[in-house]
Amino acid sequence: MKAMLAWLDERTGFRKLARGALYENIPGGPRWRHVWGSAVLFAIGVQFITGIFLWMDYSPSAQTAWESVNYIQNEMWGGWLLRGLHHYTAQILPVLLALHLLQIIVYGAYKAPREVNFWFGLILLQLVLMMALTGYQLPWDQKGFSATKVNLNLLGIVPLIGPAVQRILIGGTDYGHLTLTRFFAVHAGVLPVTVLAVLVVRAYLLRRHGFAGERSPVRADAPFWPDQALRNVVACLAVMATLLYLIVRHRIASPTGTLGAELSPPADPSEPYSAARPEWYFLFLYQFLKYFPGDREIWGAIVIPGVVMGVLCLMPFIGRSKGGHRFNVGLICSLFAGAGILTWLAISADARDPGYQAAVKQAAREAERVKVLARSPAGIPSEGAAVLARMDPFIQGPKLFAKNCASCHRFDGSDGMGNVPKDAQSASDLAGFASHAWFAGLLDPTRVSSTNYFGATTHKDGKMSKFVKKDVAGYTPEQKAQLQKVILAVSAEAQLKSQAATDQRDAAIIAEGRTLFKDAMACTDCHQFHVKDPDANAPDLTGYGSRDWLVRFLNNPGHEDFYGKRNDRMPAFGEKKMLSAEEIGLIADWLRGEWYEPAQAQARE
Repeated sequence: MKAMLAWLDERTGFRKLARGALYENIPGGPRWRHVWGSAVLFAIGVQFITGIFLWMDYSPSAQTAWESVNYIQNEMWGGWLLRGLHHYTAQILPVLLALHLLQIIVYGAYKAPREVNFWFGLILLQLVLMMALTGYQLPWDQKGFSATKVNLNLLGIVPLIGPAVQRILIGGTDYGHLTLTRFFAVHAGVLPVTVLAVLVVRAYLLRRHGFAGERSPVRADAPFWPDQALRNVVACLAVMATLLYLIVRHRIASPTGTLGAELSPPADPSEPYSAARPEWYFLFLYQFLKYFPGDREIWGAIVIPGVVMGVLCLMPFIGRSKGGHRFNVGLICSLFAGAGILTWLAISADARDPGYQAAVKQAAREAERVKVLARSPAGIPSEGAAVLARMDPFIQGPKLFAKNCASCHRFDGSDGMGNVPKDAQSASDLAGFASHAWFAGLLDPTRVSSTNYFGATTHKDGKMSKFVKKDVAGYTPEQKAQLQKVILAVSAEAQLKSQAATDQRDAAIIAEGRTLFKDAMACTDCHQFHVKDPDANAPDLTGYGSRDWLVRFLNNPGHEDFYGKRNDRMPAFGEKKMLSAEEIGLIADWLRGEWYEPAQAQARE
């Protein structure tokens, strides 16, 4: 071994280089304030190493990016840890660099002859922020996709070159596959090489000028090794401990909490996403831009930040005098304080915004739902994971209901998304539609004319309401018992998954209820029920509440099989091309509670 090391030293001179680095003199001796540079290098090293391993399983295309990140996060052994380290290091690194910059300015380490090193430090900070911005897009999820659109829109307002650079990064006029591949090329290729080049230059300049520091009358100068090296190692361990805590903190708070980094639903340009926000270290700029609306946005996004960066670059010249140095220290402290206040204002505003909080919760539900669908036997289709969310009744049903139905109807008192619509309820509440309980409420004399049934419609005083409030109200106990059997029979027409076991158990009662429907209860005087009746003038109850019945009803409630000319304001969503056949099917499935569930799939298997 000694012979090999001697041979290697003869060819490379590594021992001299190592001694020069380890035993370099530190003015004033080892101090904790000197650890920031090593902490920054450690974080960059973590980024590079984890990034390489993530690259091995990442597939940069609009159809496969989310799928590959989902595989890393939820399927690959230790993938959550790998991605968590990369994600949270990207969040910590700007903080470490900013604190390092603050230290350099406070202690005057930017002054001659270290001006160039200071400028390269500013360049490194910009590169790290650019890596964070470009990496944010790569999972191709809704959060990163929406935030990137906002960032590139800001780029487009830069005079002269902004629109051209924006088109280059987007890859045209629409966000898609080329946008992703170009961001990946910049993030994994251009920026790392540039960062390495900047680090090499900074290392050379550090070797040339030595450690920046002041000699102390009470602390003797000392070499880097071993005391300062130990402090640097402790600082790096503290960074790693912080990273590990951030990775597992949600699991500590809840047994079902996420391990690693968040992954929101797959990017879908056709879907609005109200939960989009930049990462927390950009929130100060997000809040700052609120004070520059409309045409003044360029001042908040480009002009003022550009002036601030220009002043930072001039600090080595401003700080030549004692007063100039004090100005620099005051300015950098003010910038840090201002950024902190703006960040706090942004977080506080979001915390008080019920719309944003609801959007965050909805995004979390959708993200978990898509992960469930991705693990289903059908898996992820070749068109991409966005199709899973786009064709899932659990996700799309409440959205479509809120958009197209909630101006009149309610679903358990809300618009289906948990919000109370501004428009007054003017039609029935469809939560549990066609179930035993829902149909029993319709035939309850005290409830039939309530808002949740016919109370806000033209049918409030119609034949059905009068029948229930007059005839059903006077039923004998025997008739009431027969009515319960009829309710079970009509509700069974829906073949609801939620009451399949009950319908099977009560098959004999349901069969008796069908007979009573036609004979004792005289319901066929108005309704058709498995027998064609040209004289029927009320909705056909054959297959009432089934998927086929609901689809046909939503297609045209004014059809003769339903309300005919007595239809009260309900649009013909299908015939009027207001909704596609797929959208109508999604609403019907959601109202019926029919969507994929893992436990049910296992039971069928």
